[in-house]
Amino acid sequence: MPNDMQDLATLAFDHAPVGLIVTKDRVIQQANLRFAEMFGYECTDLTGRSLSQLYPTSEEFLKIGELGLSKMSQDGRYNDERIMQRRDGTHFWCRVRGQSLTPDQPYNQAIWSFADISNTRSITQMTKRERQVATLLSEGQTSKEIARALDISPRTVDVHRARLMEKFNARNSLELVAHLAGIPL
Repeated sequence: MPNDMQDLATLAFDHAPVGLIVTKDRVIQQANLRFAEMFGYECTDLTGRSLSQLYPTSEEFLKIGELGLSKMSQDGRYNDERIMQRRDGTHFWCRVRGQSLTPDQPYNQAIWSFADISNTRSITQMTKRERQVATLLSEGQTSKEIARALDISPRTVDVHRARLMEKFNARNSLELVAHLAGIPL
């Protein structure tokens, strides 16, 4: 690639309007300015660091990693909306998109985009399990599907859904999903 083209590619990566990172085995190799700003770091603070530091808990890092690997093994792509954690410990909703560069080993090398969507989704105090249930509910999964994914009973999912409905003042599941998705009521 000629130097001018390389300079343009670097400029586009560094100043993209969404957070971008390149990872190797879920360790950040390079982060752009928007990504670092979104999470409260300097770009150099993130190089060589595990993505685990950006999740509310290590369990969520592991669980989302398992789900992501399963999906990426199919077509090399992954996307979801989830709660992430900034450097100062605050939580926010984030839209995540990933593309593996090594389809036979999806996490070996990947490119990820992150967009802060907390202005369209309300963040409320939730337990780790409530965050997991909320994320899967917002993807349109049923209680049975959520129970299978989280290895809990459908009744337990319903209990968490009821707590979420109370926290979000939702009258029914559709209203809860609307709140979780940031759809104005």
